Amino acid sequence: MKKSIILASLLSASLVFTSCEDWLDVNTDPNKLSELDQPEVVIPTAQVSIANTMMGWDMGLTGAIWSQYYTQSHNASQFRGIEQYQEVSFAGSYTELTAGALNDLKAVKNMALAKEDKGSYLIGEALSIFTWQLLSDTWGTVPYFEALRGDEGIYSPNFDNGDAIYADLIARCDALLAEDFSDATIVEKNDFVFGHDHGHAVEHWIHFVKSLKLKLMLRQSETSSFNLSETVAYVDANAADFLAESAKIDGSTYFIDKDGSRHPQAELQVGGANFYSTNVLASKTFLDYLRVNADPRLASIYVEGDNGQLGAFQGDFFSTEDSDGNGTLDSDESYSTVEFAYNDDLFIMSMWEVYFNVAEVYARNNDAVSAKMYYDAGVEASLVHHGFGDVAIIEAGGYAEFMAGSVEEMVKQISMQRWVAFAKTQHWEAFLERNRTKYPAVNDIDIAANRQDAFINFPVGDLTISVNGRAKLNGNLPASPIYPQSLLQRNNSATKPGQKSDVGEKIWWDQKAGK
Repeated sequence: MKKSIILASLLSASLVFTSCEDWLDVNTDPNKLSELDQPEVVIPTAQVSIANTMMGWDMGLTGAIWSQYYTQSHNASQFRGIEQYQEVSFAGSYTELTAGALNDLKAVKNMALAKEDKGSYLIGEALSIFTWQLLSDTWGTVPYFEALRGDEGIYSPNFDNGDAIYADLIARCDALLAEDFSDATIVEKNDFVFGHDHGHAVEHWIHFVKSLKLKLMLRQSETSSFNLSETVAYVDANAADFLAESAKIDGSTYFIDKDGSRHPQAELQVGGANFYSTNVLASKTFLDYLRVNADPRLASIYVEGDNGQLGAFQGDFFSTEDSDGNGTLDSDESYSTVEFAYNDDLFIMSMWEVYFNVAEVYARNNDAVSAKMYYDAGVEASLVHHGFGDVAIIEAGGYAEFMAGSVEEMVKQISMQRWVAFAKTQHWEAFLERNRTKYPAVNDIDIAANRQDAFINFPVGDLTISVNGRAKLNGNLPASPIYPQSLLQRNNSATKPGQKSDVGEKIWWDQKAGK
């Protein structure tokens, strides 16, 4: 389904390759990549593969539930296992990112080197670094240095620790940024991310790499590898050269209202699937944070129920009570729901993500003035994305007004707005960043012990433990998926780790105290 989006997208955008038949061959038989000598033809396949995976069934939907944007409805059961913190491996996503995207990007780079095509090489290497970061952040220890080398006879590649992977990814960013791309060109019609900006795609991709390096540096904030002064110096030197627009696939240009050709979250609803209309409700955790604070994005993120905006307790799908005391059982309430348009944008890295990362670096350096400037830019960019030009929430007296304070207080403010901005755009990124910063914090109140009290008094802005997941991880939140079984079964390396016991196992940079 994922790669068929490419064909429909190309037709809808009137993009022309050698022939439709050649393009279809690439999609139906990945081995055909070896017969191509045009790296630019393969680039959009990889771009859509990555973006689609990040907002697909595994990362997009599970990320939304674990980040407490959504919760399972009372009258269906499709996603109960996610709420109960049962073991999930994201096997399909692992395969798509490795056998799919990374193999495609390897082909892009090899062809680009052979043709001395600097523009295609820039895209191929930038997205390869990004995808490896995503793999490492999701599963932790994975095959990296020997991965994708079956053509060299390496069929059981060694597993590598995340810190070693990160060190190499940063080195790859540095090597890429040291290259001279002044005479590089990009076939813009085949670049679904930045090709729309005529004559500036190369510049945008360089900015993407610089922003990606910052992301890699900041992700280590709670580890001994983090060097604050080095990170601040990097930001100071490159502040004008980070992404000035989101790295995304523009839904209005590339998606059409046809099966297999929509935003991946929209695909979960159409064609009789009805996963959203029957299974997904707004989580009270996130909805209340927006509602109580009169955040205008509430109306863009949720579709209100019959009686206004109302969220359900996280993972409380077996409730037989009337939590709000209005005379209607929880299972019969008209809750707010979620809808995705078929042509919603699909993000790889957003502007607000970059702004918040820069803001956090300055906050950690106790530079409140600079932190506020980038924090405000991040919130404003998110508001604009949702169609709101009014920035009152960050002005004096607004709930999201940035307040100078201790480093931890400032990091919390940034993290809370990052959580808001990632809703409906970057669900897995929201989950990862929550695990790193531990904001929103977790409140241990047992909702099921007194639902009516919790409905009124649960602290707005705190996460909860899923009602039906509380026992599974001993009162903790999920931290990472387990390994795909096929990955462990097919690999005979002595470095292969044992299977994770549950989804509560933290990866290497997840070291901050807290749940």
